[in-house]
Amino acid sequence: MTDQPRTDRTTVIRNAAWIVAWNPEAGQHRYLRDADLAFRGRDIVFVGKRYDGSADAAIDGRGTMLMPGLVNVHSHPTSEPANKGLLEELGSPGLGQSSLYEFMPVFRISEKAATAATQVAVAELLQSGVTTICDLSGAREGWADDLAATGIRAVLCPMFRSAGWRTRDGHSVEYSWDEPAGEKALRAALEAIDRANQHPSGRVSGILGPSQIDTCSEGLLKESLSEARRRGVPIQIHAAQSLVEFGEITRRHGRTPIEWLDSIGLLGPDTVIGHGIFLNDHPWVTWPHADDFRLLAKSGAQVAHCPTVFARRGIALNTLGRYMDAGITCGMGTDTFPHNMIDEMRNACYAGRVIAGSFKAVSTAHAFTAATVGGAAVLRRPDVGRLAAGCRADFSVVDLAHPYMQPVRDPLRSLVYSAGERAIRDVYVDGARVVADGRVLTFDVAPALATLAAAQRAALEEAPRRDWAGRSVAAMSPPVFPPAE
Repeated sequence: MTDQPRTDRTTVIRNAAWIVAWNPEAGQHRYLRDADLAFRGRDIVFVGKRYDGSADAAIDGRGTMLMPGLVNVHSHPTSEPANKGLLEELGSPGLGQSSLYEFMPVFRISEKAATAATQVAVAELLQSGVTTICDLSGAREGWADDLAATGIRAVLCPMFRSAGWRTRDGHSVEYSWDEPAGEKALRAALEAIDRANQHPSGRVSGILGPSQIDTCSEGLLKESLSEARRRGVPIQIHAAQSLVEFGEITRRHGRTPIEWLDSIGLLGPDTVIGHGIFLNDHPWVTWPHADDFRLLAKSGAQVAHCPTVFARRGIALNTLGRYMDAGITCGMGTDTFPHNMIDEMRNACYAGRVIAGSFKAVSTAHAFTAATVGGAAVLRRPDVGRLAAGCRADFSVVDLAHPYMQPVRDPLRSLVYSAGERAIRDVYVDGARVVADGRVLTFDVAPALATLAAAQRAALEEAPRRDWAGRSVAAMSPPVFPPAE
């Protein structure tokens, strides 16, 4: 586990060229020029033009930008790192272009590789400036310790459900229901988050994660919400994420996914909707008799936006800017590989502008806000995602001298659209430096990469036996170019 910072030690970063500072009166980030940031132990004590207090250590901030740690509200680190090379260009033509139902279960790695996969994902997250992750995985022994040892701030979101899904033909989805198993998994999830909230690191907590709207019974959803409210935490559920799910929910209930959540009391401030793409007014949907957007905005429910994984399938939210401008709180997540939040911000802007046909549809401010204070609001952590006195010392140091950052007229635009994670030099979580000169300090990722590669090889050996059609891996996910004879 990473060393904890001394609570009585004050560090000041002086003369940072730019600071993305929080302005509470305006309720938004603001640029500060040639300013200082001071933190004592885990907490920021000063952000402003000049720090005159005492300090145990001083760091020269000239030539850098300080920005708040990014908050990843939706990630699957135990499985997604192993999908590299497989899912980038793969979807099901008969299942709304999604890869959820036909391919992701086929390529899934063993749970024995969960720790290694998590380390690979967290290394990528830290190096892209993420200081908080919400991990949507199955509850497992040692989960909280695994994440705490990396140095990141972690919110465990153990997933559980009443039914599994599969396809036998590549164009229809079957659900196998086992409601007692769903109840048992909920109990395990509750135990996991209760333990997480007591973790000695102080950087681990938990929320509840009923997996998907189409795999959870109404009773399980209502019980999940009740238990979450008892603990004062939200729930996060995948909903309005695919055409298959939209069709299944309208077939079962005669309502859209958003309408059905509303009808059973789930659409409200305690619910985070993973994705929330296929509302009735989405260009791909024909269901004119609903008013999902109004319902969603009125409800106080939040949305976890993950643009990259959907852009790969030709799918986009309509749009992040529209949702946020209507008052819908949106956070951002990686959901897939690479675990790179700079990529997600850039793709949120590009995909939203394309689907709307307007360069004004999603701004850099929309994306950065969602990736910081929006995510913090989703996770009920007003002390992260912003640089202000009283907040946790979670932040990144960006090297403005990096060639891809030059010329520095507007550093966030240079970072998001040009430099990416390459310009992120140092990262601090809870006042402890976890990345230095682009290198993760808290653990060695090399052994985890080797374990992950072996786990992927083992999964690919099993893949044809898991596939409904018995296809080879090369047939399911052909290489970019055919091998030479």
